[in-house]
Amino acid sequence: MRIAIIGSAFSGNKGASAMLESSVQHLSARDEEARFVLLSMYPDSDRRLNPFGNVRVMRADPVRLGVLINGAALLHRLLPPARAAIRRAVPEVRALAESDVLLDEGGITFVDGRGKFLIYNVASILPALFVGTPVVKVAQAMGPFESALNKLAARAILPRMAAIVSRGAITHEHLVGLGLKNVHAGADLAFTLEVGPDDVAAAESAVDPAFFADGDVVGFSPSAVLAKSAAARGEDYVGQVVAQIDHITQTLGRKVFLVAHSARAHTDKVHNNDLPLCREIAARVADPERVLFVDDELSSQSLRHLISRCDVFVASRFHAMVSSLSTEVPTLVIGWSHKYREVLDMFGQSRFAVGHKELTDDVFRSLLADLLADREAIHEEIATALVDVRRTAFQQVELIEEIARGRA
Repeated sequence: MRIAIIGSAFSGNKGASAMLESSVQHLSARDEEARFVLLSMYPDSDRRLNPFGNVRVMRADPVRLGVLINGAALLHRLLPPARAAIRRAVPEVRALAESDVLLDEGGITFVDGRGKFLIYNVASILPALFVGTPVVKVAQAMGPFESALNKLAARAILPRMAAIVSRGAITHEHLVGLGLKNVHAGADLAFTLEVGPDDVAAAESAVDPAFFADGDVVGFSPSAVLAKSAAARGEDYVGQVVAQIDHITQTLGRKVFLVAHSARAHTDKVHNNDLPLCREIAARVADPERVLFVDDELSSQSLRHLISRCDVFVASRFHAMVSSLSTEVPTLVIGWSHKYREVLDMFGQSRFAVGHKELTDDVFRSLLADLLADREAIHEEIATALVDVRRTAFQQVELIEEIARGRA
């Protein structure tokens, strides 16, 4: 199989990395001759971090994708005599044309209120459609489709997908409500991520393992997305998180593992990068001896292992939540979209989801107290539900293979 991938990366958001690596792991296991092309927004970093010998990283930053790749792919469709020349001139178009399937691994796409991302959502898909390569939208959050522009784009593009995998019941309802017939219920592919001994060793070498030895560790994953949203409302997000961490360390007497689940180690840019935010938080906490922060870009597997060492977890990054649930850690989610709640619903844990706009100190402390008090029972609930969630997530691997081999 020849498989192209867009919308994910090894660098930056480690949830995107987890989706990417899961797809490569499992499709390679099904076909040892499988070859992958990653159309990357961060090609230089992704080449450096790429652990797979069968994955080729190609440049697809927004400008190149939106102008050159889309333009050349359109010409490829309109001018058949020029196709050979176009493929030679624009190798990304050649890679797409020679692929059996394109996997769109955008974590959240075609959503009302995210108009500035809608152009990228469409531009990621169009080149494959122009060259005739089937597209699978791997499990992701989508909808609602109430705004005119989003509804127009969704109705124009989404029926042309070979398959769309919904990431939860809310997304599934949105897609079915749009009248789509190519929707498959699923679960995030990152639930299938495999963590090996080398990943564990790398994780343990990045920290002092003694920090976790006595338990009482609360994991905490803040979000630069929430920080930006809070700033627009005139709120001090860093101050809010510092107060929450100080409550954990000083009032509850527990330790905190501060996690940058989106990280780009060689830049101060905050897009897909929580490292600058976490540095600021770590510098302001009242008891830094009780806070562990790794100021570096760790792999999605290493982060998952370290998250598994926590007693409970507070997540504002979606895939930090996926990692905590994947390792059966009771989780409190402070989010901004239906994408969090619909996954917690799969585990019967939606009572531990709260929108950041609705969060107060009292709400945070009450929910965290409930999570800690019922930790053992919640752990069992998550463990029981995880069996079906992982099975559902694995089903899309079979679907992808069927489409790539022309059997679907």
